[in-house]
Amino acid sequence: MRRIRRRVGARGAARPRAARTTTAVLSLRDLAVSFPGGVQALRGVSLEVAPGEIVGLVGESGAGKTVLGLAALGLLPPSAELDGHAFLGDTDMATAPDEQRRVARKRFAGAVFQDPMTSLNPTMTVGRQVAEATGSMAAAIEALQRARVPDADRRARQYPHELSGGLRQRVMIAMAVAGAPALIVADEPTTALDVTVQAEILRSLSDLRDETGSSMLFVTHDFAVAASLADRVAVLYGGRLAEVGPTTELLQQPDHPYTAGLLAARPTPDSPRGRPLPFLPGEPPDPRAHVDACPFAPRCALVTPACEERLPKVTAAPSHAGLVACLRAGEPPPSRLQVQDRFPDQGQMLGRPPALRLDELTKAFGSGQHLAVGGLTLEVPAGGAVALVGESGCGKTTTLRMAVGLERPDSGTVEVGEGGRPQLVFQDAGASLTPWLSVGELLEERLRCEGFTAPERAGRVRDVLALVGLPISVLGLRARQLSGGQRQRVAIARAIAVPPALLACDEPVSALDVSLAAVVLNLLCRLRAELGMALLFVTHDLAVARFVGDHVAVMHAGQIIEEGPPETVLERPQHPQTKALVAAIPRLEGA
Repeated sequence: MRRIRRRVGARGAARPRAARTTTAVLSLRDLAVSFPGGVQALRGVSLEVAPGEIVGLVGESGAGKTVLGLAALGLLPPSAELDGHAFLGDTDMATAPDEQRRVARKRFAGAVFQDPMTSLNPTMTVGRQVAEATGSMAAAIEALQRARVPDADRRARQYPHELSGGLRQRVMIAMAVAGAPALIVADEPTTALDVTVQAEILRSLSDLRDETGSSMLFVTHDFAVAASLADRVAVLYGGRLAEVGPTTELLQQPDHPYTAGLLAARPTPDSPRGRPLPFLPGEPPDPRAHVDACPFAPRCALVTPACEERLPKVTAAPSHAGLVACLRAGEPPPSRLQVQDRFPDQGQMLGRPPALRLDELTKAFGSGQHLAVGGLTLEVPAGGAVALVGESGCGKTTTLRMAVGLERPDSGTVEVGEGGRPQLVFQDAGASLTPWLSVGELLEERLRCEGFTAPERAGRVRDVLALVGLPISVLGLRARQLSGGQRQRVAIARAIAVPPALLACDEPVSALDVSLAAVVLNLLCRLRAELGMALLFVTHDLAVARFVGDHVAVMHAGQIIEEGPPETVLERPQHPQTKALVAAIPRLEGA
C-alpha cells in the first residue's frame, strides 16, 4: 500500500487521523521522519512514555535521538516529511495542523536543550523570560526556586551571560516546568557541563519528576547518565529502535550487541589501565544510504547472512522485560571488541629532562581583576602522561595554553624539554581545522612549516594517516565532509605529523559518543607509547583521567589542590573538591 507522506509545514491533515488508544503521555507509532536529500532520520519507531516515567533515549550521533524529540514536540522544520503518528496528549503531532500542535506544546510539554544560550534571549533578564512562561514574576521566582536556582530573587534580575553554564541550564529547566507539563523533552542537557554540575542537574530533574509528576524523555549518548536517571532506557541505532527495557535489567543483561558494545566502551573508575578500551569497529550507517537489512550488521561480531537479508523485527527480549530488534538477541558476543591486549611498551626515559615544567605560573585577565591561574607548579616527565582535572573556570585551559605558548604568563616560567614544539589538540576538532583546506593540504601545510621537501611531505602524510587509522581516500576531503571521529583523528594527525615532545589535549573526547571517545583515547595512549611523546591531558572526568594519566593533578581556583597516582587520587581523595569530583563520576550501577 502506498504511504501518504505529510510535510510538517503543510496546512491541515494530509491523511486520516489515527485514534488515540493509550493513556501514555507520549505515544509514537511506527514514526518515520525523512529530509531532503534522501536522509531517513527515523524509520518506523514505536515508543511510549507513561505518566510520571523517565525514559532515557540513548545512541550515537546520527541515530535519530534529537529528531525523535523534536517530532514529539512538533518542532521539526517544514522540510521534514513524516509517516506514522506521535501522540502528545490527545494531539497527533505528526498530522495535526500548526495551531493545534502549538496549543498542545503549550498545554502538555516543556523542553530543555543542550545549549541554553541558543534558547535564552541575551537582551532580557532571566526572570522576565521565565515570567513569560509562568505569567508573573512571582511565579517565575517560584519556578527558579523549584529548579534549585540559589538566590532566585537576585538571579532573576541577571542576564544569561552573567550566569554559569549550570545556572543557565537550571533557568531552562524552570521555564520547562513552569506550566506543570505532562512531558519534558530534555535533549543532551548535561553534555557540555562538568561532572559535578551534571550530577546536580540530574538530581534536580529527578526531584522535579517526583514533585510534579511530569514524565520525561531524556536524550543522551552516555549510558551512565541515562542509568542515573531513567526508569527505562530505549536504544536507537540507524533511525530504528534496537532495544528498550527497564534500566537495571537492561544494564545487567543487554540483549542487543550494540547495547552491549556501548556499555563496554565507557571508561570507568575500574577500567584496566594500560589496556585499550573496548570499542565498536566501523562507523554508524549513513542515513542517506540505509538498506533493507540490520543496520548494525557491518559492525556486529554476531552477524550472519540472515542479518543482511532483512530488517529484524522488534520482539520480546529474552533476558529482560523489554523489546529488542536482533536475530541473535541475548547471545554473548565474542571478544572481537578488543583490538589488542596492551598498549605498546614505551620503555624507560630515565635521565631525560622533563617534557614540561611549569613553575609558579600566574595569569590574570580583565586588568588583573580575574586571577585564572595563581602560583601553579606542575611537571610532565619525558614520555609521561599527566591528567589535569577540574571544573570549568578552574584555570585548566589557561594553563594548557601557557604550556604550549599560546598565552604568556604574567609571572613564573615555562620550560619545554627536548624535541619538537608542543602541539595542542582542541576539544572542537571541526572548529580547529581550516574549512577550505583538504586533509592533505592541512597536513602538507604543517610539514611545509617544518622544512620538509615535497617528496618527504608526501611520504610523511601517508605514514601519519596510517598512524591515526585513516585511509588515503580522506586526503581530498574537507572538514565538513568528515565524521566527528575522522575530524578528531585528522586534528591529532596534524599535531603529530612532526612528533612533538609534548602533546597537549584540551577535553578532546568530552563531546564525542562513547564508542568514538574510546577510539580516540586508545589512539592517544598508543601514539604516546609508539612516538615516545609526553601527554598533558585536560579533562573534567576523573575516570578518563585515570585511564590516560600516569599522574593526576586536580585543579581548583587556579591552583593544584591534590595530585598523585590515579589510583590514589580516585580511591583515597583528600581534598573536598577532589571528593566531589569522584562522587560525581557517572556510574553504571546496574551493569
